[in-house]
Amino acid sequence: MVTQLAQPEVGSGLRAVPLSDRNGVLEILQMRRDPFGFAERKRLRFGDVSGMNAFGLRIVTCSGAAAANEILMNKDRAFANAPAWSYFIGPFFNRGIMLLDFDEHRHHRHILQQAFTPKVLQGYLGELQPMVVDRVSRLPVGDIKMFSELKALTLDVALEVFLGLELPKHEADRLNKAFIETVRAGVAYVRKPVPGGRWWKGLRSRKILEEFFYAHIDAKRATQTPDLFSVLCHAEGEDGERFTDEDVVNHMIFVLMAAHDTSTITMTQMAYWMAKHPEWQEKARAQSFEIGENLEYSNLADLTVLDAIMKESLRLCPPVPAQPRMAIKDTEVQGFFIPEGTIVTVPQLINHRDPQYYSHPAMFDPDRFSPERAEDKGHRMAWMPFGGGVHKCIGLYFGQMEIKTVMHHLLREYEWSVPADYEMPMDYSALPVPKDKLPVRLRRR
Repeated sequence: MVTQLAQPEVGSGLRAVPLSDRNGVLEILQMRRDPFGFAERKRLRFGDVSGMNAFGLRIVTCSGAAAANEILMNKDRAFANAPAWSYFIGPFFNRGIMLLDFDEHRHHRHILQQAFTPKVLQGYLGELQPMVVDRVSRLPVGDIKMFSELKALTLDVALEVFLGLELPKHEADRLNKAFIETVRAGVAYVRKPVPGGRWWKGLRSRKILEEFFYAHIDAKRATQTPDLFSVLCHAEGEDGERFTDEDVVNHMIFVLMAAHDTSTITMTQMAYWMAKHPEWQEKARAQSFEIGENLEYSNLADLTVLDAIMKESLRLCPPVPAQPRMAIKDTEVQGFFIPEGTIVTVPQLINHRDPQYYSHPAMFDPDRFSPERAEDKGHRMAWMPFGGGVHKCIGLYFGQMEIKTVMHHLLREYEWSVPADYEMPMDYSALPVPKDKLPVRLRRR
């Protein structure tokens, strides 16, 4: 039996969203265990738009690039980020840029954008590259867990480039643990501070992060230094307004989480696919040797092979697998009635494998991004690992710069491989990460 979310007004021409009659929590468990199989079963039963009730929420999944365009471009201002994301991560990433909307979002983004201009990015590259060279040169050879090594490296980059601080290992480890716990808390099933539970750990870790940033903010306001923390302390809006201490802390916690988690996931996917397809690893390595050891900001565009591998890795596994929004008034998506208060999700993890735009969509094929094929250009939302519309990731150019810099030096220093029959097992319970941390055999060249 198929129930429906809510009936549209008679004569509106809109359809009611079909609603699953299964337990919503069980549906979400199944989705996390096998997102692709789950999505296919839902599509065959309901089509591209269907809903469920879970955690006391009405959640409607709107698959396909056309639906993504309606929701993310948001021309009628019918959808808001904050009430949707706040349900999942609000207590842990309170008032981060992704949790603001409309005029307030535009105001904060205008000031934040000063931290990601081309000139500032060039400065970040100058700061991060020597550290990347040093850190990459000290990687252990032999059998290693690539995900763990990359995560440690990106945290080092984030702490130095974004904070401008060199921390002792125990303090860096404490912050890393706090970030992991805040991210994982958002997908907790028990959404109460039960001691030892994910939600409780997330709230505890949020306090640790707040205390850390507040302890350093006076020094950052006193002296300008070439790091994000300092830039946010001194950046001004058009009328000379600055962020409050609370604003700076909220944005730093959110951006630092977003920067080091998403970059780690992307580089892990790239490392996996280059191990599975050594011919692509060799193509990328040859180009890195052509360009030379030290990258200039202008060289980033010349790493065309690495760029294609990165884009294909982001297609197959976008670090943020879905974009939720809440309808703040009665509206519609693809001819379906969406009542006020409904959470809609854009599932880019699934959309990125749409056979309407991608040939053999489950296959690793970086050439699909070549100018001749340009499969990602079939629709403006066919490839959207950084989101879309006004909430498109503000740090996307920094992220790509960091990823290419790390992979460039990794390719020049090492070769890595996995057994021919190895398939990376994925954990989709929060952000997508390998369950086994991606074991590889690393050899110095």
